[in-house]
Amino acid sequence: MPGHHRERLVEEIRQEIEVMLAGELKDPRLTASILVTETRVSPDLRQAKVFVSVQGTEAEQAEVLAALDSASGFIRHELTERLQLRRSPQLNFVLDHSAEYGAHI
Repeated sequence: MPGHHRERLVEEIRQEIEVMLAGELKDPRLTASILVTETRVSPDLRQAKVFVSVQGTEAEQAEVLAALDSASGFIRHELTERLQLRRSPQLNFVLDHSAEYGAHI
């Protein structure tokens, strides 16, 4: 059962972050097409690695990652309220290059 709870939490975090990126975050740097591809949470639920796929140049991708890092406090606060968590995990946003790699192959 503990594994099932963690998997459900990971999926809920991914979905809520996608909802926030779809229109709730008002940062002008987040205008590019952003897709949350995967979320991984540490066993102690203190760290979460959020993989995002961003359409655009490397400079635009770096700008989006900087915007997500600056908005991580707000995102954590919203996750705590929406998912009724005692403590929201620390969010680390990472670019996911798997789609580009798959297209390259």
